[in-house]
Amino acid sequence: MPFLTREQLHKIGFAKMGEHLFISDKASFHNASQVSIGDYVRIDDFCVFSAGAGGIELGNFIHISCSSTLIGDGKIKMGNFSGISSHTAVYSSSDDFSGHYIPGYKDVVPDEFRHPNTNPVIFGDHTAIGAHSVVLPGVTINEGAVAGAMSLVRKDLKPWSLYTGNPLRFLKSRSKDLLRFTHELEKMRQEELKKIKI
Repeated sequence: MPFLTREQLHKIGFAKMGEHLFISDKASFHNASQVSIGDYVRIDDFCVFSAGAGGIELGNFIHISCSSTLIGDGKIKMGNFSGISSHTAVYSSSDDFSGHYIPGYKDVVPDEFRHPNTNPVIFGDHTAIGAHSVVLPGVTINEGAVAGAMSLVRKDLKPWSLYTGNPLRFLKSRSKDLLRFTHELEKMRQEELKKIKI
């Protein structure tokens, strides 16, 4: 897949843009001035980022696989070493379908007729969401937690735990052995940044 050049990335107008970025030229960014991207980030084909007032913040060492979406007025924050697999949707806003209000995007339906649920979605460090999953507003995926493919994540995930399914269920605890690599990778990142600044 062709990746955007540094010059092309600058033209998008991100709030913050790190180094060593691999962003597909087929990814879409709406309200890019509210999107911050750290170092060593890969975003694949057909991903859609639609940032609201809360913004979207990506840490370091992140991979977001093809056809995934991050959308909503609330903040979406992804910690370091986190990832989203293909065809996954992360929402920091959702419409009220109770029948008391009109569901619809704010550019289509005026705010006085809507009653969206807007809450931040937070991914801790070393977290991941499997393919074809949905993450709803207000969820915190605590450090080391993972939800497998086709999961509906509508409640907080406990640290270093594996979950799956709809309804979501706990499978087992997750090993922390991977943490032994974190310091080494961070040292590598810092050394690369020094080279760029020279």
